[in-house]
Amino acid sequence: MTNLIVVLPRLEDAKGIKNVLVRNGFRVVGVCTTGAQAISLADGLNDGIVICSYKLTDMVYSNLQEFLPAGFEMLLMASDRLLSQCEDKGVVCLSMPLKVHDLVSTVAMMSEGIERRRRKARLQPRVRSQEEKSSIKEAKDLLMDRNHMTEEEAHRYLQKCSMDSGTNLVETALMVLSMMQE
Repeated sequence: MTNLIVVLPRLEDAKGIKNVLVRNGFRVVGVCTTGAQAISLADGLNDGIVICSYKLTDMVYSNLQEFLPAGFEMLLMASDRLLSQCEDKGVVCLSMPLKVHDLVSTVAMMSEGIERRRRKARLQPRVRSQEEKSSIKEAKDLLMDRNHMTEEEAHRYLQKCSMDSGTNLVETALMVLSMMQE
């Protein structure tokens, strides 16, 4: 589920938006009145959506956007006059006065985009550093030398140990190296 943070200068307004979102099945992780509170809350999360107004008590939306972690998107709610100044800044905008249906459908669309990026990131193969690659190679060489295995057999052995122990291949290779070099 996507993390939502609602940031509005008036707490009552922020709680009202939160209630609308929660009633429509979204998870709101925080309600804030300042940009600093929102940044602090977002720092503990990987990604999400910040729903805010143009001007907060301590900063404007562009300052907030600048300090948000990389995985966060912003939904800006403001008057048409203010929104006309915000084009091409990587911010999704909603015109005030706000219609509940517009808010819910926009948040749903943004959430789907974040979920799609999460799935895509999970499916991408992990890139190992040169140090990690050398640890795996060293462990395979040691297994091949001491246990008279082929490279393929040594690699399969490391993979099986990795799956059995619930650790990744690099950690398993390091364990094999530490156990066999003693």
